[in-house]
Amino acid sequence: MTQQAPDTIDPDVRFLLANERTLLAWIRTAVTLQAGGLAVTQLAASAVFGQIFGAIALLLGAWAGAIGYRRFRAVERAIRNQRLPPAGRSPALLIAAIVVLALVLFVLVAVGAW
Repeated sequence: MTQQAPDTIDPDVRFLLANERTLLAWIRTAVTLQAGGLAVTQLAASAVFGQIFGAIALLLGAWAGAIGYRRFRAVERAIRNQRLPPAGRSPALLIAAIVVLALVLFVLVAVGAW
């Protein structure tokens, strides 16, 4: 029995489609963060905090899109090589950054600084 090259392997199309749906979820998240960031920059009561937190949300949205694409490519390679994809830390770091941003915003609103 001969081993096929990774490019000639016919993966189950359901895995490829699931990977594409996951990429679309990352893109939705990225666009939502960016839209929220833009809204905060335009509608915030405090111009200084609005600009800062809006810019942070815009950057987090860009980061989410980049993470999604990197994960999509890594999983695509793993599927075609018939192995599990690497775990990666970027999604956890993004979630941590969003939680920290939310907590800071909550504290600012709670103390009346916003």
